[in-house]
Amino acid sequence: MAKPVIHIYTDGAARGNPGPGGFGIVLKAGPHRKEYAEGYRHTTNNRMELKAVITGLEMLKTRNVPVVIYSDSKYVVDAIDKGWVFDWAKKRFKGKKNPDLWLAFLKLYSQFQIKMVWVKGHADNPENNRCDELAVAASLGKKQLVDTYYESQQKDDLFS
Repeated sequence: MAKPVIHIYTDGAARGNPGPGGFGIVLKAGPHRKEYAEGYRHTTNNRMELKAVITGLEMLKTRNVPVVIYSDSKYVVDAIDKGWVFDWAKKRFKGKKNPDLWLAFLKLYSQFQIKMVWVKGHADNPENNRCDELAVAASLGKKQLVDTYYESQQKDDLFS
């Protein structure tokens, strides 16, 4: 019997880039659907795009299943589909941004059968549009988490 395919729709947002940010996720498996979002006080759009993918995978209780991830982020989709992230990892992410998140993604990547699908943002994909709404709302929310790695890197940059 074929394993059911899980669909994860993701989007990230940052106001000011960097600035307050958030991400939104819609998980779909058969008749089941779940929405999730988180907001951060200071981050970037690319970090939120990638954090959405990671969090979506972390939310799955079953491993080694087919997962289709939909994202409007060329940064995320191309890094995975074109194999850039694997080359970056071999070079220990030297000169690359977001190594903390890419390492977290790579730990999850081997646990699933992942297919990436790029979708045009703010277009005719209702699930991507819903993710955008969730991401923007999370970026505006009162309960903001701390993107510890990013904020610590910014402090380091101030003194280097």
